[in-house]
Amino acid sequence: MTKTLDVYRDWLKISETARPLNHYQLLRLKKFEDDPTKVREHYRAMNVHVRKFATGEFAKQSQDLLNELAKAMLCLTDARRKGEYDASMGRADAGKAGKARSFEQILLATKVIDQAALDKARNFAKAINVEVRDALVQQKLAKYDAVLPAYAESIGLPYLDLTDIPLDASLIARVPPILARTHSCVPVLVDNKQLLMASPNPLDPNVEEELRLRFGMPVRTVLCTPANINDVIAKHVPRDSSTPDPVPAAAPAAAPAQTAAAPAEAAPTKAARPPGPMTPEEIKERRDYTLLAVGMTTIVAMNAQYYLLGFNVWLSGFVTLVLAGIAGAVTWKMKTF
Repeated sequence: MTKTLDVYRDWLKISETARPLNHYQLLRLKKFEDDPTKVREHYRAMNVHVRKFATGEFAKQSQDLLNELAKAMLCLTDARRKGEYDASMGRADAGKAGKARSFEQILLATKVIDQAALDKARNFAKAINVEVRDALVQQKLAKYDAVLPAYAESIGLPYLDLTDIPLDASLIARVPPILARTHSCVPVLVDNKQLLMASPNPLDPNVEEELRLRFGMPVRTVLCTPANINDVIAKHVPRDSSTPDPVPAAAPAAAPAQTAAAPAEAAPTKAARPPGPMTPEEIKERRDYTLLAVGMTTIVAMNAQYYLLGFNVWLSGFVTLVLAGIAGAVTWKMKTF
């Protein structure tokens, strides 16, 4: 008789037989482990092992277990959620851990950087008015995937490499594209009736509130690298934000019947460009059209003045400058739509 697969026993080598497993058992940690670094280390080791089964006969079991491991790690590296979880397991001192370490203390303790590199990043951050975490990357003193876990721990949030788990495209599709692109955020999963949103930065409270109303549940930030979020947005989030929201559950008013004389369908019109920052390609295209308009206007204006009014250096230059400026401004504005 074929032995039934037990992914916890056969893949993770977990000896406990009682089900369900708690987060500490699942990640093979001592009960109430408080070190986020150790939690992430155990998670990554087990994640790498389970991904070996991501294709083939046990692909579904592998994906389900990857999600379960991620939920456990994200809970135990989120200071607030871990306190609530530990309290539910009977921990008397839940939420009363020792003094939290600062971002810089964590970086030095985990040997991501040394004191000299930290001093250099501080000076650079102060000079150009950016955060130390970004200065470290810009100065090539450390990479985001080493800096952001420390930053996440310092502010009590979890960190996740988005390539570690399969993302739900249908969940991502429920977030308006313009919101996802403007605020660099995508939903990762729903855990214990909370929506976990991945972003390189803590979400703006207004964005959290909009998402809470849209999904009908609390929202919690999960930090990830900028490269991570950009890859996911490029793959899953369309550029066109004009897609309408789903129709509410209440029955809408009936549409008027189409008459025989009415046209079958109106001709499609070009959609307005959605608000938000322009992409580098859009900026380049707009600049090229504007420069072309300025150049052509200058040539036509100079020739017209020469043949019609005679050559006057001061007048010719002034008129040409005004006309070229108007043409450039109009062209730039027209390319907005």
